[in-house]
Amino acid sequence: MGTPDNWRKSSYSGPGDGNSCVEIATAATHISIRDSKIPARATLTFPVACFVPFIDALKGLDPRR
Repeated sequence: MGTPDNWRKSSYSGPGDGNSCVEIATAATHISIRDSKIPARATLTFPVACFVPFIDALKGLDPRR
């Protein structure tokens, strides 16, 4: 699969340089996410139908774990 070229930063990037966030790229069949601090590293790619359940599962995690 090719690398998406339409990366955009999360709306939760915050003030300043906005480098402490994730970036997302969408295509017709999949959605990809990566760490904006190290974009050349690993990218997670999901079929479109699996992305929302993935995000919902993350919302349920306790960050103190």
